[in-house]
Amino acid sequence: MNTTQRNGIMQRWNVIQHELMPELRNEVGALTAKLAQVVYTLEWVRIEEFVSSSWGGCGRPEHDRGMLASAFVAKAILGISTTAGLIERLAMDRALKRICGFSMWRKMPSEATFSRAFAEFAEAGLAERTHASLVKETLSEQLIGHISRDGTAIEAREKPAKRDKVSEPAVAKKRGRPCKGEVREVKPGKLELQRGKPLAELLKELPRECDRGSKCNAQGYKNSWNGYKLHIDTADCGVPISALLSSASMHDSLAAIPLSLMTAERVTNCYDLMDAAYCSSVLRDHSRSLGHVPLIDHNPRKGEKIEFTASEAQRYKERSQAERTNARLKDDYGGRYVRVRGNSKVMSHLMFGMLALTAEQLMRLLT
Repeated sequence: MNTTQRNGIMQRWNVIQHELMPELRNEVGALTAKLAQVVYTLEWVRIEEFVSSSWGGCGRPEHDRGMLASAFVAKAILGISTTAGLIERLAMDRALKRICGFSMWRKMPSEATFSRAFAEFAEAGLAERTHASLVKETLSEQLIGHISRDGTAIEAREKPAKRDKVSEPAVAKKRGRPCKGEVREVKPGKLELQRGKPLAELLKELPRECDRGSKCNAQGYKNSWNGYKLHIDTADCGVPISALLSSASMHDSLAAIPLSLMTAERVTNCYDLMDAAYCSSVLRDHSRSLGHVPLIDHNPRKGEKIEFTASEAQRYKERSQAERTNARLKDDYGGRYVRVRGNSKVMSHLMFGMLALTAEQLMRLLT
């Protein structure tokens, strides 16, 4: 364990607890529990350090992008569904306005300014980069026991993209067993094609447009939605380690290899926990190649189901962390109401909430 890193984290926590909070209370009065969480989160993630200005020195100076980024983090924590609602809350709440860094006497930026800033943040991947840095800073030197991998539906307010119909010549497929000496071509599956490719190439190949997806819930009922699918790796301490957004129709297993590579760059873990949707010998071999132990629920596919051993079944219970992360992101941090369109903006909206959730889980580990 890196004691220097741990001392730095505790030092930051003590500064927030014993210096920043009393000063804020003296300036703006008593803070609610949610506003206190905003303060802790902003001081913990330091998102303003990752903001880059695009103003070239000509024309009217732009509004401070650090303040606008802080406002979007506060929006996720406070459960505000629209940008107009965020601006109204900032105009009315003196404490929130001060916490986000806005001037107490100047007029608030317009809704168009907030929207332009959000588009810039989405294009630059601001929330994703801040989240990755936060995870590396706090957990890179720790040994994580279990990583739970799962995908969850994200409903969006946009029409599914029309798929281009590619006309391919029909190839007659021979039926029955091959003749003696006949060699038939066996095409590799999608998972086999992913093996050995770099992470950047894998991310480019994933489908990202909005479309229609279907998924069976825990009770066995089939749910359908228009939008996307968010794939998350969660540590057994409840901290989301990495995430990526894909089309709703993409199968969960196609996100396993890119997610595992993203997670391996940030933390070190021992076990990979996945449900029956990820049941594949390719994914098991890939997990072992990273030095992990795969615990994947067996999918019998009309055959006989292979059950876990008693010890494996006990470890597999840790996968409930993935369900908690999905539920908390949707219920508490804006994942259930997506008001933007396009993959990059939807991902940015979700990652602002993920950033707040990660900071909260890390603070729980200290208290």
